[in-house]
Amino acid sequence: MDIVHDLQQILAQENALVFPHFDADRAWQLGAYLHELAKARGLGLAIDIRTFGQPLFFSALAGATPDNVDWARRKGNTVAHFRRSSYAMGLSLQKAGSTVTEKYGLPLADYATHGGAFPLKVASAGVIGSVTVSGLPQRADHELVVEALCAHLGHDFSKLALEKA
Repeated sequence: MDIVHDLQQILAQENALVFPHFDADRAWQLGAYLHELAKARGLGLAIDIRTFGQPLFFSALAGATPDNVDWARRKGNTVAHFRRSSYAMGLSLQKAGSTVTEKYGLPLADYATHGGAFPLKVASAGVIGSVTVSGLPQRADHELVVEALCAHLGHDFSKLALEKA
């Protein structure tokens, strides 16, 4: 895995995956899509979609644990703070040889810089929230969210996907 290349690709994902508008109905559709995708693949995930300060969709599939719920919360907090995907933040910190606590003074009890939380970006408003999954290895969590966003926004996932590790 090439961190620099992945960071460039994640930035391309964040710039491309922009909603014209986003509301509670759109959150439900995206969450239900992720739920069905995970269920069809037999994945035990927690799924959380929220605007900052307001939960809009939550689901825990069979096999998800309370730890997955907490990881989703912490990853979502990372997006809320930095307005970047949790995976981009984790890779940036890894490249710098640092942690979110060392560099920013943020407690690990509330912030996780592991893949799976992605910014919800609206064309006229910027980043307004996050969509998060937890339950897979971090790269797979990230890619599942990107795959679902591509499906909802009409993008070709194969062009935005990270290279195989």
